[in-house]
Amino acid sequence: MSPQDDHTVRTITDLLRQRIRGVFRHLPKGLAGDEEAIHQMRVAGRRLRVALPLLARKPGGRRVRRALRVLRELTRTAGKSRDLDVSLDLLADRLGSRAPLSREQALLRRRLRATRAYSRSRMAEALMDLEIARLRRDLRAVLARGGEEVFAVRVRLRAVRDEEGQALLEGFRALSTEFDPVALHALRRQARRLRYTAEVGDAVRGGPPSDAPDLWKTLQEQIGKLHDHHVLAGWLATQATAAERRAQTALAATARAERNWAEAEAMKLHHQLLLAHPIDIATKALEAMGHARTAA
Repeated sequence: MSPQDDHTVRTITDLLRQRIRGVFRHLPKGLAGDEEAIHQMRVAGRRLRVALPLLARKPGGRRVRRALRVLRELTRTAGKSRDLDVSLDLLADRLGSRAPLSREQALLRRRLRATRAYSRSRMAEALMDLEIARLRRDLRAVLARGGEEVFAVRVRLRAVRDEEGQALLEGFRALSTEFDPVALHALRRQARRLRYTAEVGDAVRGGPPSDAPDLWKTLQEQIGKLHDHHVLAGWLATQATAAERRAQTALAATARAERNWAEAEAMKLHHQLLLAHPIDIATKALEAMGHARTAA
C-alpha cells in the first residue's frame, strides 16, 4: 500500500468514526424528547446507515447487518415524533396568521400538541427497547477493523451512484407530472441516500467538495415540504372523520377546511417542484458524482 493509499484508509476510518459518534452524541437528549436532538439523531443515524456498507471492511458481515437493522429501527422510531413536530409547526403558522381562532381551530391545535406529546413519550420507550448496548459493541468491533481499502470504497460508491441514480431518474420519468405524494416521498428517500453517498465520496476523494450534496439537498427539501403538508392533511382528515362519527359538525367542517388548505399547499409545492425540473437537478448531481451513463 502506497503512503497516499495508507493516508486515505486512515481518512476512511476517521470518517466512519465520525459517523458513529454522531449518532450517540444526540441520543441522550433525543431520549429526553428534545426536538432538535431527535432531528439530529435521525440525520446522524441515516448518514451512518449509508456510510457503513460503503466504508466497513465486511459490509455483509453479521455485525454490520445487525447494526444496520437497529439503526433502521432507531431512525424510523424517531421519525414518527419528528413528523408530528413539523405538522404542529405548520398548523401553528397557519392558524397564527388567522387570529383570533375559532373554538374548533384552537381545539385542533391542542389535539395535535397532545398527539405529539404522547408520541414523544412512546418514542422514548421504544428507543429504550432497542438493543443500543449491542449496537455500540458491534460498531466498536467494526471500527476496530479499520476502514476499507480505498479501491473497494470507490467501487462501492460507483455502484450506489449508478444503481440509485438510475432508479431515481426512472422514478421521476414514470411519475411525469402526476401528483403522487407517496411515490414522491420514496424518491425523496433515494435523493437523501445519494446525498449522503456524495458526502462520503467527497470526503474519500479529498480536495474541494463537489456540488452533488447541495443539489441532492435542494431536491430532497423541495419534496420534503410537499410531504410535510401531505402528512398534516392526513392527520386533519382523520380528525374530520372522527368528529363526524361523534356528530361534531362544526369541528368536522373546520378540520376538513384545514385539510383542504394543507393538501392545496402540497399541490402548489408540487407545481413548484415541476417548474424546478427535478430530473435536471438529479442529472447534474449525478454528473457531479462522476456519473455519465444514466444522465442521457
